[in-house]
Amino acid sequence: MKNYTKITILAIALSLAYLNAYAQGCVAIRQFSGVGNAVGQGNILNPGEWNVSANYRYFKSFRHFRGSHEEPNRIEDGTEVINYQHGLDINVSYAFSDRLYGIVSLPFQYNERSSLYEHNRTERHTTYSKGFGDMRIGAGYWLLSGEKAKKGNTAIGLGIKFPTGDYAATSTFYRGEEATPTEMTVDQSIQLGDGGTGLIIDFQGLWNIGSSFFYYYDGFYMFNPKETNGTPTNRSRPNEAIMSVPDQFAVRTGVFKSFEKIHGLGASLGGRVEGIPVRDVFGGSAGFRRPGYIVSVEPGVSYMLGNVTGTLNVPIALIRNRTQSVTDIENSTPDREVHGDAAFADYLINFTVAVRIPKKAKEVFNSL
Repeated sequence: MKNYTKITILAIALSLAYLNAYAQGCVAIRQFSGVGNAVGQGNILNPGEWNVSANYRYFKSFRHFRGSHEEPNRIEDGTEVINYQHGLDINVSYAFSDRLYGIVSLPFQYNERSSLYEHNRTERHTTYSKGFGDMRIGAGYWLLSGEKAKKGNTAIGLGIKFPTGDYAATSTFYRGEEATPTEMTVDQSIQLGDGGTGLIIDFQGLWNIGSSFFYYYDGFYMFNPKETNGTPTNRSRPNEAIMSVPDQFAVRTGVFKSFEKIHGLGASLGGRVEGIPVRDVFGGSAGFRRPGYIVSVEPGVSYMLGNVTGTLNVPIALIRNRTQSVTDIENSTPDREVHGDAAFADYLINFTVAVRIPKKAKEVFNSL
């Protein structure tokens, strides 16, 4: 029973830390997660119980990379693009049985983007977007139950991402020598949605590897078959005039330790890889996208008090790579390589509070 309690705490802590694989910059990995991972508490909820969580994220992206090569002159010259992004996910999960769970995830965003090149190239201005993002629903299934699950478990999940976020959000730009205010669509990195219906597959798991140590892993891939969404990019190259609807992926693994002397306290250390592929698995890959990936080290800490769990994790970028897009490749010649850049953050702040609603509490509430 003691070991099972540790696994319960770990399942909560790790899953909350993974609620949103949200990459750090102009590579537009959105406020998003695998469905099963957004549940997190699926394997510790009894049938008929609920879990409600709120996850907040923040980052500032400003370091420019072309490939894996950083361009420090952008900061030195004051020409860097700066994104400030805030996100809040409200996640509601329900246990249909001790192995089957469902999830609804409702995302909200507030974004700012400061640049020179999108305006008159001589003065820095800021564009904004805010509102509801692309919601997800889905379900997951734990492969083991009962005695077999006491040392660990693995879950697989399926879900759907709906295009509920505004994928043609606009803001005021200041164009030309006169800095004329002009209403235009904001950059792809701060759009609230991508305009596509996506299919999500995900997994998560944890296993006891010692008295107080656990190995964890989780990840997802989102298939976005729609090729483009019709939103203008305001870019000059014809094959980049419309925004692409890209796939997305993330994988995360590491070790978690629970502390015997402070009941409910835990810490984790792991790594994560997240990104946007150059080409989608299904459907075309035309239109403008900034593909790339980020490799991060991810320390975290969690604390559970009764039915409430708080988690803080701070992924710190080690490798940032803005890979060549399809349009970059198409426009390259033997004598000239075209390779767009992207701005990335140094780290991401990710904080979550979750409340488990036991079945008994629900029954008491209904009797009032």
